[in-house]
Amino acid sequence: MSVLRFLCRLMIGSAVLAPITGCGKGGGGPDFVAKHEPWRASEERQCLSSGLVRQSRFVQSRSALGGPRICGAEYPFLMSGAAGGRVSLRPAAMLRCPMIPAVDHWVRSVVEPAAHLHFGAPLRELKVAASYGCRPINHKRGAKLSEHGHANAIDISEFRLADGRRVIVKVGWWGDSRERAFLRAVHRGACDTFTTVLGPLADRHHRDHFHFDLARHGRTGTYRVCR
Repeated sequence: MSVLRFLCRLMIGSAVLAPITGCGKGGGGPDFVAKHEPWRASEERQCLSSGLVRQSRFVQSRSALGGPRICGAEYPFLMSGAAGGRVSLRPAAMLRCPMIPAVDHWVRSVVEPAAHLHFGAPLRELKVAASYGCRPINHKRGAKLSEHGHANAIDISEFRLADGRRVIVKVGWWGDSRERAFLRAVHRGACDTFTTVLGPLADRHHRDHFHFDLARHGRTGTYRVCR
């Protein structure tokens, strides 16, 4: 089964949702609101049993992330490299199982070819601005729990090439023609793999990075957000 077909199968199907619950610290009220979504645990188990994610020097299993109530993942991985280790992730990203093949596929099929096309140099490193974090969307108190809280998202702020060039999202999005073309290509290409893709044009919170996740949108879970 291909990575894309596998990811599509994981994302199809409606979730059984319990009432909204608040998750707070101390007595100051909820830091975020969240829903119980049983599909997340079953999706993790399906990913693990598929054999698509295997431990290596660059993908290592970690203890369950049991954050406050709804946060975390049952079987998280620390991903320090993609494309067989050709491309480093710095710092390493803490991600749930389905995100591992998604990030790897995006790097192999989109980012590496774009680096060769626009700069004539191999991709060597991605700068990870964020991965797992038990927090609300955009750090806004009382907002919905971010996909980062499920280890189901990654933020990338910079691309480093073998020739030493650094392509920084915040600067390069409006930079020279090659940087603009490269960043728009990797942003656009991510929309074929991830269900949520946000960049500098999405809102002020994403001016300096790309956000990718595998959230389920809409009633069937197949709607995609690409901004």
